[in-house]
Amino acid sequence: MQLSPRREVGEFRKRYKWMALTAIVVFSLLVGRMAQLQLVQYDEWARIARENITKTISLPATRGILRDARGRIIAENRPSYVVYLTPQLLAPEDVARVAELMNLDEAERAALQRRLDEIPSHRRTHQIEMFGDIDREQLAALETHRTDLPGVDVVPKPARTYPYGHLGAHAVGYLNEVSAEDLERLGADAGYRAGDVIGRMGVEKGWEAYLRGHRGYRRVLVDARGRRQREARGFGIAHEEVEPPTPGHDLVLTLDMELMTSIERAFAGHPSGSVVVVDVNSGRVRALYSKPSYNVNSLVAGMPQADYAALRDDPFRPLIDKTIYESYFPGSTFKPFSALAALDQPGFDPNHRVECIGYYQIGTDRKRCTSAHGEVDMRHALVQSCNTYFYVLAERVGLEPINTWARRFGFGERTGVGINSEARGFLATREWYTEHFGRFRVGDTMNTAIGQGNTRATLLQLALSYGALANGGTLYRPQLIESIREADGTLVEELPPQVARRIAIPEEHAQIIASGLFGAVNEQSGTAYEARVVGGTVVAAGKTGTAEIQRGSTRRDLDPRRAWYFQRSHAWFAGYAPASDPEVAIVVLVEHGGGGGRAAAPIALRVLQDYLGERTSVSPPATSPATSSTPRTNAARTTSTSASEGR
Repeated sequence: MQLSPRREVGEFRKRYKWMALTAIVVFSLLVGRMAQLQLVQYDEWARIARENITKTISLPATRGILRDARGRIIAENRPSYVVYLTPQLLAPEDVARVAELMNLDEAERAALQRRLDEIPSHRRTHQIEMFGDIDREQLAALETHRTDLPGVDVVPKPARTYPYGHLGAHAVGYLNEVSAEDLERLGADAGYRAGDVIGRMGVEKGWEAYLRGHRGYRRVLVDARGRRQREARGFGIAHEEVEPPTPGHDLVLTLDMELMTSIERAFAGHPSGSVVVVDVNSGRVRALYSKPSYNVNSLVAGMPQADYAALRDDPFRPLIDKTIYESYFPGSTFKPFSALAALDQPGFDPNHRVECIGYYQIGTDRKRCTSAHGEVDMRHALVQSCNTYFYVLAERVGLEPINTWARRFGFGERTGVGINSEARGFLATREWYTEHFGRFRVGDTMNTAIGQGNTRATLLQLALSYGALANGGTLYRPQLIESIREADGTLVEELPPQVARRIAIPEEHAQIIASGLFGAVNEQSGTAYEARVVGGTVVAAGKTGTAEIQRGSTRRDLDPRRAWYFQRSHAWFAGYAPASDPEVAIVVLVEHGGGGGRAAAPIALRVLQDYLGERTSVSPPATSPATSSTPRTNAARTTSTSASEGR
């Protein structure tokens, strides 16, 4: 059937309209896409075009240096070189050439090829760090053949090193490479990439943002084979563009590494323990010593799994920071705070004498003392560390006033030192005893008064609290960083001391406590008298302690021949020096050391003598006539108290 001419024209016009509409739509889409590419997405596509003819080499930043309070370097950077490979620019023969120049054995070559094969396609145009801290021979070989291997880049990257090794390892910290979990947790905005390092502990971790700096880059023109070019017409790109890295800030720590070295010497012969020294007038931490420790340089380099397992399984726990992470029963070092709680009670007479016959009977419970001290008042109870006196004191005062005064001095709360995981310590309340043991007993208060029971404290808490005793009642927050500086030494910020609280201690009460602490070290009946440094010129004041360990705390997997040691009490000394014009407070803990007077006090007094140097002996703190009398007990008993227990 044939169509008429008119119908044919009509059909053609209808098809023409649809063709025209289709052409207009397609053309509009093309114009819209061109506008999107040229106007909206210009920057993105221009960047991609530039990346096709450029190669960007990351320039690592130099990490800030750590120095001690006297300018000694604690952590620094040494020159090292890392090798980056760009998989897309490497032919098989290039990989073989790299392996040859690096002098890799068969296993290492196979590992290199396997790692290259596992790189996903979307990352094969990226630089991948393959070798870190190469030696001089490898560096020379790669640099000689640099022009023949466009997919290989050797970049200087500072390596962290710690001159003092294990000394102060927990406080200083260490670095190692960021993990995939770190990158996911931190996010892209943090600026970390695979192969970067990050602080893992101590100051290195706590002050990471100040220390790390910011990476730079060097961008050069390349051809399709990755070879460097001199120019690229139409792109306005220089043959080389450099953004230098920004170095991290240097930190001046409050630690004194000479003091730390002195502590290390004094602690020889004891396998486990810790020491804290703080400035009583600022809270600046002069020493954080935890033994045993580990060499942080080995952790930076990558410790073999067997070596790490040995550290992890060591019964002396070298991985634990015993100055702030662990809390202990403070023993008799807690007695000055119990005494202050008693002195605050209306009508309490510090000159009232309590008879000590070597134990205190309460119901059917006989609570022992270190010895039979005879009749003692508060001052002499501190000098001789008489438990019986403090048992009677606890009955009179009660638990809550003791806890209240302990909290004022920072017990039961974190100090805010700002590094690692810090323990709170613990002060048990009547409600806590009722909840956990079904009832509260007066014996619980007695145990608290002598620093046992469920009272726990960290060494840093105890050091700061004795610092507050020494300076008249100012409790400082601990300070580990003294100042922040630019890489050229320019001062950025000096960190002032921070006061946590001021404690109102009546002068007459402070004198009683100071006199008791002075006598504990400098009077013949004192528990630390035998530990004094012969010929020493630094006069110290302090309190010894012998704290029983928690029942069931001894590890069951220990060799039975060694288990006896881990069942011994912890030895303490807490004090300050010089006695009449205090500068520093010190706390020493010898784990399982036995008597504080025999094990901890000699360390503390030796360290104070070494640190404060040759000084003129000072007079003892003033005491009222009522507190200076001699206890009514015979000389033989007094001497035996000091020699037999040494609390």
